[in-house]
Amino acid sequence: MRASRGIVGIALGLAAGLAFGVGGVFVKPLLEAGWSPGAAVLARISIAAAILVVPALIALRFDLRPLWRARWTVLLYGVVAVAGVQFAFYASLERIPVSMTLLIEYLAPIALVLFAWATTRRMPQLIVLGGSALALAGLWLVIGPGGGDLDPIGLAFAAVAMIGVCVYYAIGERATEHLPPVALIAAGFVVGAIALGVAGLLGLMPMEAALVDVDFLGGTAPWWVPLLTVGAVSTAFAYSAGIAAIRLLGSRVSSFLGLSEVIFAGVVGWILLGEALGPLQVLGGVLILGGIVLVKLERAPRDAVSEAVPEPLPVSTSA
Repeated sequence: MRASRGIVGIALGLAAGLAFGVGGVFVKPLLEAGWSPGAAVLARISIAAAILVVPALIALRFDLRPLWRARWTVLLYGVVAVAGVQFAFYASLERIPVSMTLLIEYLAPIALVLFAWATTRRMPQLIVLGGSALALAGLWLVIGPGGGDLDPIGLAFAAVAMIGVCVYYAIGERATEHLPPVALIAAGFVVGAIALGVAGLLGLMPMEAALVDVDFLGGTAPWWVPLLTVGAVSTAFAYSAGIAAIRLLGSRVSSFLGLSEVIFAGVVGWILLGEALGPLQVLGGVLILGGIVLVKLERAPRDAVSEAVPEPLPVSTSA
């Protein structure tokens, strides 16, 4: 039974990585047509919220009291793990190279391992440390950080994005003990959309949309086709599959599986956009997969991060 749960969890984690990874292919035509990143992110999150709201209500049996009792967790998830990650990511891109932003953001699995080490004062098994080092080396090769000025503010925003990813995994593991996963995700999307909308109104994030036909998968399509696709596949499905994987595997293994997004993004870009993969990127992908395998082979009966990471905010017991 445990083996089958592990297989299902890995499949869901990889499916989430693939769904997140193809998001760039769907969003790129919109950005090239004149959409601002903020508008594209706000639209995709809003679409995902609309898709998941009915399943969330059904899972809650149309009783919103569990959401209210978990309001602080939902608020943290929506503001930090949804809106915060997106805002910090794009704010970082304005100041430092995209490769460096991605490298820092995807240090989240390493950060979770180090956090567990610091809080429990128990050194992770050597196989986990080895897997972490292998995955980090592979990530470096896949992204291939180049030169350029490293603005400290840009680095700070990238670090905030990394923290948001850590919160995503930590909340995903703990909060679903009190809420149906789909309810947590849908409510988080609603909160995230509101937060991004406020950021746009305050001028913190440009909001520009071009409602014109775009180049999409070798042809021409209305603007709403790639937008609906990224909202349904790379947002609603990706987050849902990711949370399901976290429940089955724990935050540590799931966070390393999340690195597969980088691999899938490169492969999809190569197939659909003609963006060739170099030999170092292929080698990096192999190293990332090897690191994931090593972390999964940890012999501890329970995920150390599961024990070490407390629920981000306690769920209120008030009605």
